[in-house]
Amino acid sequence: MYYNVENVNLKSKYEVSKVEEFLSRFDLKYEEVDYSVLIKDVENIIATCSKKENIIKCFAIDENYQGLGLSNNLISKVTEKLFLENKYHSFIFTKPENQHIFEALAYKTIFTTDKVSLLETGNKNINISLDKLKSDYEIDEDKEYAVIVMNCNPFTLGHRYLIEKASSENENVIIFVVEEDKSVFPFKVRYELIKVGTQDLSNIVVIPAGEYVISSATFPNYFLKKKDNTLKEYTKLDCNIFGKYFVPKFNIIKRYIGSELHCEVTNIYNETIKEVLPKYNVEVDIIDRKEILDDAVSASRVRKLLKENNIKEVEKLVPKTTLDFLISEEGEMVINKL
Repeated sequence: MYYNVENVNLKSKYEVSKVEEFLSRFDLKYEEVDYSVLIKDVENIIATCSKKENIIKCFAIDENYQGLGLSNNLISKVTEKLFLENKYHSFIFTKPENQHIFEALAYKTIFTTDKVSLLETGNKNINISLDKLKSDYEIDEDKEYAVIVMNCNPFTLGHRYLIEKASSENENVIIFVVEEDKSVFPFKVRYELIKVGTQDLSNIVVIPAGEYVISSATFPNYFLKKKDNTLKEYTKLDCNIFGKYFVPKFNIIKRYIGSELHCEVTNIYNETIKEVLPKYNVEVDIIDRKEILDDAVSASRVRKLLKENNIKEVEKLVPKTTLDFLISEEGEMVINKL
């Protein structure tokens, strides 16, 4: 029997509610999507799939209709949309029990936890991407590296303090800068602020983190800053991908993280790092945050002061290189988005 694949009108509350209702049967949440398709048998939804940018998610098929090739129909339709958007590499989030379905459709598994699997397909993969980073930034295979993964929204004296600590204790340090552009300060700005703010430290190399660490693919909750029943699984996914792929590729022996007192999402992520990375022979060092004026220096504290137009207080919390940017015309444009 032939089943037609239909587009979901995401502006229709009725259509969205019907998909939400269907997905709830599979303990799936319908959120953060920009394209959705479904298959009906008469009036009832029997299968659906969605995407957000190049991440395929919210996939579900009624158990009474499984084995009929509906998954291929759904993925083909979503892939067609991706190609129209010139996206030739994609990820898929699914439950482990669905992993084999996508492997049969040429997806390769990156990692699987107890509750979630992440797979990818297309014109690149995690090994190719990390090899390119190694080559582009001239990472020496004969050297060992300590690592910090940072967002720096924006770069503060707290970040600088953590980097100085790692720099003083290790011969070589890599700073992976979160590349996902979901922060107030764009990636290009954050990356440049870290580079100019650490240019006096000769054993530091600053590298874009890419799509495989703290990204929408590996850890969407980081950007949503929400705590729900998927949070722990996403932190496990992100940390194990880092351990399985980044650690051997970059000869990583140590990872530094800053202590976290206020953000529960980041705190849970830190706890998972401590649990997971030692299994990959990586030492984890948690550094207490630098304090200025009896309070921890944080990017959120700086953003709050910027929103209040309190540049005098901001000056006490950021390096001169960051301050120079903030008072520039480009910096003012970013601040106006707060």
